[in-house]
Amino acid sequence: MQIYRILSALLSYPQPELIAALPEITQALETAEGEEFLAPLHTLLTYLQSNDLITLQENYVSTFDRTHSLSLHLFEHIHGESRDRGQAMVDLIEEYRSHGFEPEASELPDYVPLFLEFLSLMDEATSEKLLGEAIHVLAAIGMRLQRNGSPYSNLFLLLTTLTDVVPQEQGEPPVRDMDDAMETFGPGADGVEPLLKPNLSATQPLHFYPKQPGAVSGVAVPR
Repeated sequence: MQIYRILSALLSYPQPELIAALPEITQALETAEGEEFLAPLHTLLTYLQSNDLITLQENYVSTFDRTHSLSLHLFEHIHGESRDRGQAMVDLIEEYRSHGFEPEASELPDYVPLFLEFLSLMDEATSEKLLGEAIHVLAAIGMRLQRNGSPYSNLFLLLTTLTDVVPQEQGEPPVRDMDDAMETFGPGADGVEPLLKPNLSATQPLHFYPKQPGAVSGVAVPR
């Protein structure tokens, strides 16, 4: 679905390419297919269009990189420092590969814009199923952003309308420790290069939740 690609772009680190593409993004949302999404994204589009690039970048870093509870890395909200986090990311990479795509080494595989880009490449039924697995974390981020008055909040809350899964209330993320993950999977992306590239490969289930007795695990995950 094109909306996932648009949301991935809007949620990526602000770059000149994104700002230049805003009229095209707005135009796409004004079509019959995207019209229902235009109003929820109006605040974010206006924010991106009305601020200079340095301000946008500083606010982005302050919001998502320096605020633990708003991290754009899905598994950080679930596994914290536990070993399950590393295995979950390995499983997620295999999920990408099973659909023929290789995540860029410059970004951790559970980066939300990357996840959304992946959804944009799947058929509607598959993307909705995978979104449903992650929606609890995504909705929690959206609610925290809303309480902070962030222009990004509606983007996350919009995602809750794209799945029939009702988000469950989430606690605060576990203690943060990204050093080992970054050493394994590489530094943060600058948002310029595509997050996914074609790959000829394999298969593995993806777990969006801590392992619990009787819990059902889900499967996988830009632009």
